[in-house]
Amino acid sequence: MPKEVFGRGYDFLPKDAVLSFEECARLARVFVSLGVEKVRLTGGEPLLRRNLDRLVAQLAALDGLRDLTLTTNGSRLVEQAPALRAAGLRRLTVSVDALDDATFRAMNDVDFPVQRVLRGIDAALAAGFAPVKINMVVKRGVNDHEVAAMAERFRGRDFILRFIEYMDVGNSNGWRLDDVVPAAEIIARLGKMEPLAPNYTGEVARRFRQRDGGEVGVISSVTQPFCGDCTRARLSADGQLYTCLFASRGHDLRTPLRTGASDVELAAIIRAVWRVREDRYSEIRATLPQREPKAEMSLLGG
Repeated sequence: MPKEVFGRGYDFLPKDAVLSFEECARLARVFVSLGVEKVRLTGGEPLLRRNLDRLVAQLAALDGLRDLTLTTNGSRLVEQAPALRAAGLRRLTVSVDALDDATFRAMNDVDFPVQRVLRGIDAALAAGFAPVKINMVVKRGVNDHEVAAMAERFRGRDFILRFIEYMDVGNSNGWRLDDVVPAAEIIARLGKMEPLAPNYTGEVARRFRQRDGGEVGVISSVTQPFCGDCTRARLSADGQLYTCLFASRGHDLRTPLRTGASDVELAAIIRAVWRVREDRYSEIRATLPQREPKAEMSLLGG
């Protein structure tokens, strides 16, 4: 969230516009009834939400949910990792875009050092989150010189490392195609590795096994779009359903939720939205207007 856009005077949502934990859990239950098997908590930064372990416990108790995971910048993991694990969180992804502190701060526009994130990862491992997934967004001329160092630092069975092509999510990150380091180039920099089969249909990463048995992967939304296999829905904190990371608008679930809709009626609304979705932004981005409005990553997560 760039400070020049989201500064101290920015008008954030009032508290009553944000879904309560109970509302989040209820909507998650409806999604699970429709066949969803995995829920990921993202952000913005989810660990800024007070008492997040309460929501984790409610989600972990849902019948039929097979996987509950969370993506974080790691800044508060030292304090929260044990409680999250105890509440039922099963997997954890931490965003680490560089090991050099100056490069890390340049990529993320944050006021904390990368060492705080690395300590958080250690705390997560100590709490039982192994392997921890590490996400690195690669931007040419900013942090691409750290690809090899990241592969070395997060080598081994305690980690799963993902390199992600720099994407044009939202309108505030100043994205240019020239800034993208293609997945093929990243793989070439890493040397010879053994390709691995996808874990499931629609998995977004191409996976590889390193010589020591560790795993790395690349997510190539820009150069090798995977829109046709996408099975992801996104629910924003204010109750909007988005069917694509690059969507310009969502579909309101908060209003029917708060005006008496039953679970059956909520399921019908979700089903109706999903059946007619035609999202394939990554396949057609070159044909779209340069400033096509899109929701920000801080609203939709990854």
